Amino acid sequence: MLSPPVEIGLTAAIVAVGGDAPLILTAPARDKNAEAALPSGPFDPIRHRTFEIGLRAWVAEQTGAPLGYVEQLYTFGDRGRHARAGDRDPHVVSVGYLALTRIGEDAQRGAFGAWRSWYDFFPWEDWRNGRPELIESSIRPGLAGWVTEAPEAISSSGLSRRQRVELLFGARGFNEENVLERYELLYEAGMIEEALRDGREAAARRGALEPLGAPMRHDHRRILATAMGRLRAKMKYRPVIFELMPAAFTLTELQRTVEAIAGRHLHKQNFRRLVETSAIVEPTGEMSLRTGGRPAALFHFRRNVLQERPSPGLRVGIRS
Repeated sequence: MLSPPVEIGLTAAIVAVGGDAPLILTAPARDKNAEAALPSGPFDPIRHRTFEIGLRAWVAEQTGAPLGYVEQLYTFGDRGRHARAGDRDPHVVSVGYLALTRIGEDAQRGAFGAWRSWYDFFPWEDWRNGRPELIESSIRPGLAGWVTEAPEAISSSGLSRRQRVELLFGARGFNEENVLERYELLYEAGMIEEALRDGREAAARRGALEPLGAPMRHDHRRILATAMGRLRAKMKYRPVIFELMPAAFTLTELQRTVEAIAGRHLHKQNFRRLVETSAIVEPTGEMSLRTGGRPAALFHFRRNVLQERPSPGLRVGIRS
């Protein structure tokens, strides 16, 4: 029997921050009932010399948005993505990318897609106002039944179902970097729409599902989860957060941007002490009047820090 052909796809999780919201750029919808999707398209080795050139071409064509920082994430090739037994259509293996840009006139001009908060898709990841209520009302009760089915079943991580639930959704704290692990646990337990759509047995046994965040086309929510975890981890040792900031900003604006991405509240004085000791920003000598209160000092990213030490990030704590 011939195997279905394989097609290489390129998919971008394009992140910006608007106000206090971490935003993800979604591609134009096919119709009003279509699931949200990340900008994506097939790699054409004739048109595209590299994967990144192909990615930028598809993003420009589908959204008109300019891209700044771009980083390859992972190659996603699970058969549950598109193919089914007996399919003759190409099986799509997608190369996922994280891209960062700024919201502003240049970013908005000609954009055909829509900016949406990434917490629309991952509401359990926003801890800025404390532990999300739906963890206790929906997620833990749903996972409890799944654990009861096989409480000692061991995953590839070497942990039982019970241990994984406690690690990722327990009361001991919140590791903001484990976005993909939390998504994969909910998928495996059949609690999200993509698992039902992909024909997973755990989801089929549950039947109709209570929405846990907005679903996305194909496995785009898995790609977005990977991008979120990568960005949350990377901003602690590389200054990527400044790819999302304007040229000049107040320390309050910087803190809110870090909090938006990390999904957790940071103590104001501790954050300012962290910024000061890191020497990662310096004052411009100007003041901002857009705060609504007393004028605030403006700062900018000090690029010399890249030559001064190997890991110039903002080492915010992991647990809240």
